[in-house]
Amino acid sequence: QVQLVESGGGLVQAGGSLRLSCAASGRTFSSYAMGWFRQAPGKEREFVAVISWSSGTTSYGDSAKGRFTISRDNAKNTVYLQMNSLKPEDTAVYYCAAREGLVYYFVRDRPRYWGPGTQVTVSS
Repeated sequence: QVQLVESGGGLVQAGGSLRLSCAASGRTFSSYAMGWFRQAPGKEREFVAVISWSSGTTSYGDSAKGRFTISRDNAKNTVYLQMNSLKPEDTAVYYCAAREGLVYYFVRDRPRYWGPGTQVTVSS
């Protein structure tokens, strides 16, 4: 049973930074892609970033490019999302997700596994 647990959300002022963490457990993730989606009130869930557990290949959504960085620590089974230059429109619940296979399929298809989410609020 795959379990994903997010942490690191909170309240930050515009222009500030936050680092989200996602601790994964339940199996070996060497063949997985793991990443982040977000959902703001009244909006659809939006792809943010993904990383291949084995190769480190990354991909970012348009809203994340140039400001967010995804990384992983294989020894800790943890994926991180470093978010800089935060804007009020980044306010959302951020969900960690995982899917077996390539980064391409993580973006194209809905991930199979999801964490409960962590709230990020950016004040203006």
